[in-house]
Amino acid sequence: MYFDEMIVFILGACIGSFLNVCIYRLPKEQSVAFGPSHCPGCGQRLGVLDLVPLFSYVFLKGRCRYCGRKISARYPLVELITAAFFVTAYHFWGWQWQTVSMWVFFAVLITVSLIDYRYKIIPDEIIIAGCVLGLPLVFLSGSGKLAGGLISFFAAGLLFLSIALLSKGGMGGGDIKLSALIGLYLGWPNIIVALFISFLFGGIAGIALIALGRKGRKDAVPFGPYLAIGGVVAAFYADRIISWYRCISGL
Repeated sequence: MYFDEMIVFILGACIGSFLNVCIYRLPKEQSVAFGPSHCPGCGQRLGVLDLVPLFSYVFLKGRCRYCGRKISARYPLVELITAAFFVTAYHFWGWQWQTVSMWVFFAVLITVSLIDYRYKIIPDEIIIAGCVLGLPLVFLSGSGKLAGGLISFFAAGLLFLSIALLSKGGMGGGDIKLSALIGLYLGWPNIIVALFISFLFGGIAGIALIALGRKGRKDAVPFGPYLAIGGVVAAFYADRIISWYRCISGL
């Protein structure tokens, strides 16, 4: 059992390392498939020992071995968070296609969250890759899940499109696509929980930022991270939340 978890943790950390490449390169419109990794400070090509997930950061004491520039803590954090999500998903679903589907889903959400938070964009490449991988994985996850995923895909996308049109730009195109992608992976009615949690956390954060003077009422706030929070919560707990709601409402 512990051996399986170790393998999953290592896999997650390695995927997290690749996500760091995506987070760094996609906003700069650089290829994530070609071109060696290098230090953003001195430009030195990094060797194998510089790229071992988690270990290299600790071994190098958080600095480039060539120029001594401090390495952002984001790199090991992304690797650690991705590994943690992978292990948690394995605990929930074991060795099955649902687990692989959620691994891809969480990888997309982590990447989108950090890019949107920093650059206020959600690259189409991530959404397209998520859809291409998601369609077969959702189909393999269980009978009828693809149909529910497609219904949620269009329902969530149309909802956010309507919000964008009514608010005249209050919701970005990336948010529309991301909400649809979340619907594909979570299906119906789990997408309802995801969107409710997203709006709840987004609203609370928006009010807090305005109260602290960090944002004005008309300032744009990246919504991708809140959609990601809703997606993660719904992935693990949507069934329980829906059952609890039906219980207290008498439905």
